[in-house]
Amino acid sequence: MGKKDKKKEKDVGKEIVKDKKKKSKVVKSEDGIPIITAASAIILIGIAIYGYTVYQDLAQVPEMPELDLNVWWGQNTTEPQDTSIRPYRIVFSDAMESEIRWLFEMYRRPNKKKSFEDTAWNYGVHSEAFAQFFSYWIFKYSFIQRPKFLNKFDHFKTNIQGLDIHYIHVKPNVDANTKVLPLLLLHGWPGSVREFYEAIPLLTTKREGYDFVFEVIVPSLPGFVFSEAPARRGLSPHQMAIIMRNLMHRIGHKQYYVQGGDFGHAVGSNIATIFPNDVLGFHTNLPVNFSKLAYLTWVFGSVWPTFVAGEHVDKLYPFADKVKFLLEEFGYMHLQSTKPDTVGIALQDSPAGLAAYVLDKFMIFTDPANKNDPEGGVQKYFTYDKLLDNIMLHWISGSIATSMRLYKECIADAEVEQVFSQIPTPVPTWGLRFKHELAHSPDFVLKWKYPNLVGTTNVDFGGHFAAFERPEEFSSDVFKAVKAFLSFKK
Repeated sequence: MGKKDKKKEKDVGKEIVKDKKKKSKVVKSEDGIPIITAASAIILIGIAIYGYTVYQDLAQVPEMPELDLNVWWGQNTTEPQDTSIRPYRIVFSDAMESEIRWLFEMYRRPNKKKSFEDTAWNYGVHSEAFAQFFSYWIFKYSFIQRPKFLNKFDHFKTNIQGLDIHYIHVKPNVDANTKVLPLLLLHGWPGSVREFYEAIPLLTTKREGYDFVFEVIVPSLPGFVFSEAPARRGLSPHQMAIIMRNLMHRIGHKQYYVQGGDFGHAVGSNIATIFPNDVLGFHTNLPVNFSKLAYLTWVFGSVWPTFVAGEHVDKLYPFADKVKFLLEEFGYMHLQSTKPDTVGIALQDSPAGLAAYVLDKFMIFTDPANKNDPEGGVQKYFTYDKLLDNIMLHWISGSIATSMRLYKECIADAEVEQVFSQIPTPVPTWGLRFKHELAHSPDFVLKWKYPNLVGTTNVDFGGHFAAFERPEEFSSDVFKAVKAFLSFKK
């Protein structure tokens, strides 16, 4: 091909490209509006609608859902409800002890696989540490004395919405010049009322600088230990909040203070949100805002951590490290949110299995550094008796499966629970922020949910189980918070 032919071919190609560009510029709809401009407008409108939807979902306060305050959770019956308050005692029967000791032997008999020497608790409960714990359980834990200790406080049961609810009730012995304030204490999982045993005497004893003391009510949440489990699905935290409020009314308290951690925080926060006129003040040792906006703030804060977290940067960031911890340690949550009955059967079949499963949570959630300690920090923060009391309460009541169902109910009712997390409560609130708590929210984020956040206490120690691990510091902070609540005006 000659040079002239090549030049002619290039000129033709250029003309075709120009012609296509001209055509693309002038393509219009029947109304004369350029097609590209119309498409851009549609995309922009779509983005605007989506953005407004996200704004409504995250920033706007939803309306309070309509709630039935008398939902029946028990077995269907035509018999009238027994509303009496009945004394209750914890019993470790001879048959229970014989059964558990037989199961101990079943566990001891096979040869066990030992943990790796250099892993400590990074693979879970370390076999050597657990062997010491298990040996104490067999030979030194007193099946005679421990029930006496557990019955040192008055226990009761009463039927609320079809469920027999167990609770401890301790009234202080004080003079007529001392105010007695009702305080509802709410535990979480895998805890129980045992978490508060060391704190109860501290809360019911008058102390210098305070003209009040507490009358303490400590219920077992429905499905936990001696509180009856529901006969049907749906008993999520806000439904438990209604039961706890009705329990307080049954006892005779129309107004009271609430304290909670773990699931106790979720239930207590819902009581304050749904019944703000009942709750005089809310103290939490899990001061976290669980709304979607709070989560997004945490995520975007990874770009500028000090701007979001201030002096608490190490509690929220580096973001990647915190997410890695959650992925590594929260597998149990996924399991219990999907198949609680499956793992429940396995745990109830083996006291050793139940102990290992629960022990792992107490050690790691008290201090993540425990997983690098071959001893696991078992006796560093707790005594064997304290830990075994809690395990035994779950074992003798056969309640581990029903207690874990709360996780699945939270997932099933997540949309409604999220609504409650977005509704601000006017109740005066105080947060106790321990160093190794599993989650944290800066004060300004907490105020989106708790606008009357009276104060927070920040300490450089402690973990997730505040009352169980640090009863003195826990009790002192409750006193300090309630003193602030009494002088607070809504």
